[in-house]
Amino acid sequence: MENFIITITYLIIGMALKRIPRFHKETGNVLSLFVIYVSLPALVLLKIPELTFSSSLLVPALMPWVMLLLSCLAILLLSKALHWDRQTTGCLLLMIPLGNTSFLGIPMVKAFFGDQAISYAVLYDQLGSFLALATYGSLILALYGREEVKPTLGDVGKKIITFPPFIFLIIAFIFKDAAYPAVLVTILKALSGTLVPLVMVAVGFQLTLRLSKGSTTPLCCGLAIKLIAAPVTALFLCRLAGLEGEAVDVSIFEAGMPPMVSAGALAILANLSPALTAALVGLGILLSFATLPLIFQFL
Repeated sequence: MENFIITITYLIIGMALKRIPRFHKETGNVLSLFVIYVSLPALVLLKIPELTFSSSLLVPALMPWVMLLLSCLAILLLSKALHWDRQTTGCLLLMIPLGNTSFLGIPMVKAFFGDQAISYAVLYDQLGSFLALATYGSLILALYGREEVKPTLGDVGKKIITFPPFIFLIIAFIFKDAAYPAVLVTILKALSGTLVPLVMVAVGFQLTLRLSKGSTTPLCCGLAIKLIAAPVTALFLCRLAGLEGEAVDVSIFEAGMPPMVSAGALAILANLSPALTAALVGLGILLSFATLPLIFQFL
């Protein structure tokens, strides 16, 4: 509960700053750039070396990718059926498959399952959400981030290999077994700690509940998929396959996390329906107050 309150406080601060004339209208984008080039790479450098691979942890490692594929399929089908524009489709393809499995996910797993389950949440987040953000997220931004020119395969590849978090992801894997100097660890912790405050202030700065009529349906569809359909599908697939245990339950729980705030920052920066993006993040967090306890009850 404390982490929800903290997150919403940052969101409210961003909304309040928007009403102060001295803050430029591009403030949200500036904060998002800092997150992409500094905060997120620092977090990647900190988290990747903590990974330990084990064949017994396949469910939390694979579940986020299964949910990503199914979410993408659902969004593409809905986009075609409901005739969503390119920006809306790109926004939902980036936001809905990627959950807030770290800042909200890890504390909520601790609150509902206990300290012993945190390692499963970390595995789900690091092998799923962060890797997907750096790879899949780069691909979606390359394909939908600009409308005037359809990107070539080379454009997509260039976007991926020049995306700062992806670059630092490769660096982190290269130096995974190396011990960072103490001063570097201190710097990385300080910089990575700025991610949630800055990105939530940036989202709050862009947040608006006065969506156009055409944005209401994508918003409802997106949140229904992310908060309800995804965890229900994960639960069904795991039970159908006869999978049980705490690692499975944590994976199902993480599948129901609201849209990722870092993905929201990228979507806003790429001008992928900024108002819809901010609403998905803000309302997703608020609605998860109700949906996450319900998901836990079914486990």
